[in-house]
Amino acid sequence: MPFSESFFARKFGVTERDLNRYLAEAMSAGGDYADIYFEYLSTTTISVDESIVKSATQGTTLGAGIRVIAGERTGYAYSDDLSPEKILKAARVAACIAKGPATVDTIGFTENPTRDLYPVLTAPTESSLAERVALVKRADAAARAADSRVFLVQAMYADNLRHVLVATTEGGLTFDRQPLARMGVSAYVRNGEGRPQNAYSGGGGRVGLEFFETVKTPEYFAGEAVRQALVQLEAVDAPAGETTVVLGPGWPGILLHEAVGHGLEADFNRKGVSAFSNRVGQQVASPLCTVVDDGCISNRRGSLNVDDEGNQTQRNVLIENGVLRGYLHDRLSSRLLRATPTGNGRRESYQHIPLPRMTNTFMLAGESDPEEIVKSVNKGLYCAAFGGGQVDITSGNFVFTASETYLIEDGKITRPVRGATLIGNGPESLKHVSMVGRDLQLDQGVGICGKEGQ
Repeated sequence: MPFSESFFARKFGVTERDLNRYLAEAMSAGGDYADIYFEYLSTTTISVDESIVKSATQGTTLGAGIRVIAGERTGYAYSDDLSPEKILKAARVAACIAKGPATVDTIGFTENPTRDLYPVLTAPTESSLAERVALVKRADAAARAADSRVFLVQAMYADNLRHVLVATTEGGLTFDRQPLARMGVSAYVRNGEGRPQNAYSGGGGRVGLEFFETVKTPEYFAGEAVRQALVQLEAVDAPAGETTVVLGPGWPGILLHEAVGHGLEADFNRKGVSAFSNRVGQQVASPLCTVVDDGCISNRRGSLNVDDEGNQTQRNVLIENGVLRGYLHDRLSSRLLRATPTGNGRRESYQHIPLPRMTNTFMLAGESDPEEIVKSVNKGLYCAAFGGGQVDITSGNFVFTASETYLIEDGKITRPVRGATLIGNGPESLKHVSMVGRDLQLDQGVGICGKEGQ
């Protein structure tokens, strides 16, 4: 698509001449590099509580952020007004923050190659609000009808459509249309006057509403939430002490995300505060472990045609057969570490600077039969689903709560347990992986991750 037909050119009259003016102003006090990020975001959020639509909100935000890099310094400023005067003012502020010797001249733009990992013809935000409200009501009704012990249901749906434009002093010009939708259900159950239990299920991705009609329906999420909650009614307290843990496929990969993935983001390693710093080429995990970050999987929630710096996402091998191969980079870390950008520069909005962040991060399938893995354990835990977790990047120590867990006794999955908390060390845990199942699954796309306030 020619730039003149792109979203910001059509809706706001942005021209390549404007982009050159903004970047020239950003470089007016010197620097090595500058870029400008335009964002237009439409959002919808719907929640149902006690079978009543408690909220249904829609909104739009827009703005532009300008970044200047001079050595290790970064100047950043933004404007929520797309008038040339306001953007030029933001450019001057960013220039003053990162003032340094000028090493770059702005050149003519070349549109970066494009692809479409999420060919959604009609984004959810472009559908009627009534259609989306109906989905949430279906989830509520299905959960309540699933079992007489259900006494409370909370269902939600959220979507957004983000239009972005990135222009750089290296001549890159990138624009993208990024749909995203997800829904979730919380179910609360109780036996008589007994202690209530609850569980949550949800998912989504860069999809249209048809995903929730044909792939993962409201009834599916409702059924999963109720099933997991009912399991907790029969659960016993989790045992304490050191034990063998078997992780199920899918959502338990959150342990890999927190305990390992964050430690492989390049900003932590550039600063030398990660447990994986200066260890490229070293054996850091069991030879059974190959970990990748892949932002190119069609329709996945973590996928993007381009990252928030205009670089194409890609498949990055982080750990190969236990050997550390590299880190996840944004443009700043790749410049300072003299590495190639990996397409992992991410930001929450135009108000934030890019940071190295994960896309779809997972361990490749192994060769072990899932049943044989369980049979190999005399006494331990089988974790089918997790709640939240956190990690200390420097030490690698992690803490996770498991929301659906079972005892393994004499090689068989037996009683469910509640209150299981896993405590350990990410790098050490990787070294002791003894079997990897061949039943690879990615999670359903419902998790939310935070980093440095984003």
